[in-house]
Amino acid sequence: MTESGDPIGQVADCLLNIEMELRQLGLWESEPPPEEAFQSAQPFCIDTLEFTQWLQFVFVARMKVIIENDHPLPSASGIAPMAEEHFRGRAESGNRLVRELEAIDRLLSEG
Repeated sequence: MTESGDPIGQVADCLLNIEMELRQLGLWESEPPPEEAFQSAQPFCIDTLEFTQWLQFVFVARMKVIIENDHPLPSASGIAPMAEEHFRGRAESGNRLVRELEAIDRLLSEG
């Protein structure tokens, strides 16, 4: 874990944990969805992607680019409630993934 005074490092750690948890759940995909699936105007591309696909191919991918290029981190995030909704009533438990998303939401919103 990175030092508490390094928000970029903490966010990077959370991104790694999100990826590990998606892999653990068997939800990490090796191939991206078709390009047109990313053209959605809906939040989280909810009409064209599964939430976990959006998480992997949109959120994690964009956050990695932000960190790698030393761009400012977003100043707000609220992804955990969407994850809770996605996993409600499903066989796989997304509890650890939701906790990681709560952590990243908190880090980004606290600045």
